[in-house]
Amino acid sequence: MTRRLDPDLLLRAYAAGVFPMADNRDAPDVFWVEPQKRGVLPLGGFHLPARLARVLRSERFAITADRAFAEVMAGCAEAVEGRADTWINADIVAAYRGLHARGNAHSIECWVDGALAGGLYGVKLGAAFFGESMFTRVRDASKVALAALVVRLRFGGFTLLDTQFLTEHLARFGAVEVPRRAYKAQLAGALTAVGDFAAIDGLGLSAGSGALSGKRIVQLLTQTS
Repeated sequence: MTRRLDPDLLLRAYAAGVFPMADNRDAPDVFWVEPQKRGVLPLGGFHLPARLARVLRSERFAITADRAFAEVMAGCAEAVEGRADTWINADIVAAYRGLHARGNAHSIECWVDGALAGGLYGVKLGAAFFGESMFTRVRDASKVALAALVVRLRFGGFTLLDTQFLTEHLARFGAVEVPRRAYKAQLAGALTAVGDFAAIDGLGLSAGSGALSGKRIVQLLTQTS
């Protein structure tokens, strides 16, 4: 009998370097993935394109953290052009919402005129953050969310941002592909430390309640690059 996905099982899996996916939204179970080559975005090597910097400085988006985790997951599971289905099924939704309730999963949200325009979510374990998925309903929203995530991870003492797979999109921001053995070594090091996703809020750099302005994000990225 297959064990039902739950937060404890998820954390053990991430610590071992594997993560779950489902065949489709209606799949009754999940399968486990451990890529031969892993996507990683070095936090000190994040590339901020000039166009994205302009978008951030425009303050078009209001950027928050952990304000709408469930809604971000739902957005990531939406059908989009070129992808009619999703790997996020009901078990995954329930388990990751459980992780969020325990403080082991977080989201970044981007808003336009009070409506959720895009965002991302992932899992925190030690000083590692495992990016799970991102979505956008308004152009550039997911890119803005990624920049906001990198700032939070840098100031929170994180040492690993796992993107699971390397895509052309992520490569534009500095993501690279590393062999499984090298990834496991990075993961082992990250698990010996503790990252604080909310550390930046306590430094007086945000507007409180997880809010961070686009101009501040650009400033912090350029100062800490």
